[in-house]
Amino acid sequence: MTTKHLLAATLVACSLGAQAQVIQTYQVRDAVTLRTPILTDSVNTEGRRYETRDLLSTAISLNQNNYNTQAMEADTTGFVTLTSADGEHLIYVVSTNIRADRFMKGKLKVTSPARWEAFIDGVSKMKKENAEDSLNVKAGRDIALRMEPERDYKVTIKLLAHKDDKATPTFKCEVVADKGYEKVNVYSGHDLKRRFALDNTVYGNRVIDVAMSPSGKYLYTRYWYNYSKDRQHVFAQLTDVKTGKVLLANAKDGMRWMPKSDKMYYTATAATGNNIIVLDPVTLTEEVLLTEIPAERFTWAPTEDFLIYYPSEKGQPEQGPLKRIATPRDRIPGFRGRSFLAKYDIKKGTTERLTYGHHSTYLGDIRYDGAKILFSTSAEDVTTRPFGTSSVYQLDLNTYEIDTLVAASGFVDGVSYSPDGTQVLIVGSAEAFDGIGKNSNHPIPNAYDKQAFIMDLATREVTPITKDFDPSISVLQWNVADKNIYFSTDDKDEVNIYRYNTAKKTFEQLPLEVGVTQRFSLPTQSAAMAAYYGQDDHTAGVGYLFDLKKMRSRLIADPMKPILEDIELGETHEWNFTASDGTTIHGKYCLPPSFDPEKKYPLIVYYYGGTTPTVKGISNPYCAQLFASRDYVVYVIQPSGTIGYGQEFAGRHVNAWGKRTADDIIEGTKKFCEEHPYVDAEHIGCLGASYGGFMTQYLQTQTDIFAAAVSHAGISNVTSYWGEGYWGYSYNAVAAADSYPWQNPDLFTKQGSLFNADKINTPLLLLHGTVDTNVPIGESIQLFNALKILGKEVEFVQVEGEDHFVADYAKRVLWHNTIMAWFARYLQDSPEWWNDLYPKRHL
Repeated sequence: MTTKHLLAATLVACSLGAQAQVIQTYQVRDAVTLRTPILTDSVNTEGRRYETRDLLSTAISLNQNNYNTQAMEADTTGFVTLTSADGEHLIYVVSTNIRADRFMKGKLKVTSPARWEAFIDGVSKMKKENAEDSLNVKAGRDIALRMEPERDYKVTIKLLAHKDDKATPTFKCEVVADKGYEKVNVYSGHDLKRRFALDNTVYGNRVIDVAMSPSGKYLYTRYWYNYSKDRQHVFAQLTDVKTGKVLLANAKDGMRWMPKSDKMYYTATAATGNNIIVLDPVTLTEEVLLTEIPAERFTWAPTEDFLIYYPSEKGQPEQGPLKRIATPRDRIPGFRGRSFLAKYDIKKGTTERLTYGHHSTYLGDIRYDGAKILFSTSAEDVTTRPFGTSSVYQLDLNTYEIDTLVAASGFVDGVSYSPDGTQVLIVGSAEAFDGIGKNSNHPIPNAYDKQAFIMDLATREVTPITKDFDPSISVLQWNVADKNIYFSTDDKDEVNIYRYNTAKKTFEQLPLEVGVTQRFSLPTQSAAMAAYYGQDDHTAGVGYLFDLKKMRSRLIADPMKPILEDIELGETHEWNFTASDGTTIHGKYCLPPSFDPEKKYPLIVYYYGGTTPTVKGISNPYCAQLFASRDYVVYVIQPSGTIGYGQEFAGRHVNAWGKRTADDIIEGTKKFCEEHPYVDAEHIGCLGASYGGFMTQYLQTQTDIFAAAVSHAGISNVTSYWGEGYWGYSYNAVAAADSYPWQNPDLFTKQGSLFNADKINTPLLLLHGTVDTNVPIGESIQLFNALKILGKEVEFVQVEGEDHFVADYAKRVLWHNTIMAWFARYLQDSPEWWNDLYPKRHL
């Protein structure tokens, strides 16, 4: 926005009174000619005669992007003059943008002698259906405005210039503040840069998947154009990688590559079971490959001559209205169900059950020649941490010979074959295989910090290949062509892709163009090209091809770019500090758009909600850009306990429940304020969800540096969460490993906010879904009751029908506004929004 437009938006028009602010600039579409319809009858079916005002209802696109437009500026009186109709009637579409820096109520006053219809964000708000011969008091109309702070509103006027009109088609728009809101600044203009909003975290256009063919010759890319809650378009494209030629612009969504041949397949419902239909990218023709196979999930064998299915059993239900709970996990719906393995022989057309029993079995991998498979079983063991075990087996599909590779381990998560089938890659915690993967002096590692091991099938020797590798890993592929292993990693605040050279035993980070790689697709038979998509703090859903030899990326698509180019995002910078114990604590900060270093800004501090790092990105409702867009400086800290920074750092999460983590947050916040003079240290807020909600509550028992705090789905009583949450006791197998309320009561009480509620002096907002099964709503209820009894400043807002995450978008908007209004109340000295959302009640 230019200085001229800023002044035009904020300076008071004296002749209109202190509350009125005139909108100065507009985008005007070239006039569209209209003609009066042929009147075949004098009246319509309702007996009504045709009137001039009916022309105003002419359907015309309000979107200015696809048409010729021009910028027009109001004259010194605030009016814009359009060309009169001469012979034919004309209709104009005029648009501009308005935004308030604080919550406000008022009116949009539209003055014109012509007929017009006004829209705000595409919704019709008012029609003026009669024309005046000149400008007079009858020419003005008031439209009620309720403007949330730093939210952009699109104002569109559809104006009719009739050939018989006596007055010149002119118009003026003013924002008139209600009493009490006169000091709110309103910005306006057709070229006003938008602010990042909650809608932008969900809606917009993105690449959502990429998949390379086995040879690497073809690429299948999925797109999601998400316009609104009820208007979405998901489509796919099939592309030739070498030439970039689009082979199919609208390929069928949901197709997958065959494991060996460069053909795509999908299933279609048959008379009985399903058919498998394949598409040949060379001829672009389809054929039915298999008919009436079982209608269940399956995995192709690498040899393409059989399928592995996953038959399931629901388990025994209770008879009658009472349910006897057999084990802690028996509370979880569906826990009694079991999953097994079956083989479908394509030539014979037979389905052969491979596993049967009381415990579920899961496919790990199929060997390259289809002769053997890896599978695992899981069993609950509530007497020993981590309260469940897995056993890994190799099954010879010809002889049915079983070979036990891992027996009843609680720390193994996944297995897969090496390309030649002589080794097995195993994922687990550092405690697996008697702790050979540990490199830290912590007695119990953080089990969420995943490690990789290689087992030689001939000798059964196990090698911990990530023992001295800090990022937490998940396996992508052990590639056939280059014999290297590719990992996706939680690597500080990024999700990066690493290649492990099995010959040199070294890790190499691939130089990708995004900070958070959401999908990295490798061909199964080639190591020449890969495809990926991801995001960072300024992009979302961007797709690339990656040359694995030249180590260079090539852009596939960035469909979100045009949307983000209209948004003024804040600058983000890395900021680390050295804690008092000598540890480097990593973090970043995001500045408000149009940042002015001479101003003072309130600060919001955010931290992890569990033990996973807060990664870069703009696609979640807690992203830094979203809060920065409301004129906050946002500090995102990665405190002790976060995975992705090495085993020692991650291990600080175990048996801590806030110890050291809180110290890092408090120390980091103080140092951040000291080093950044534009931060208003008297107006600092903090925010977290889940374990982060626990941290929000616990922090207030340790410090008074925060002026406001928000806890979503937070834990106030570690003991009740341990016992009541579906995953409470199993999460504590990490967070409170080998500790229990009866033998370590201090950990379960002193580290919670409930038993320290009298120390809380910060205004605290508690938000919770009413059907949260992970952290039951009682966690917020307990602390709310305690703080109310203590006479503390606390608010409790329930989100009806929502679980741990607010999934319903309409409810998420209200939830988000509640958080923003709370911070506006205490950090920006602007309580009006909160009072409008939650007026005082006398119960």
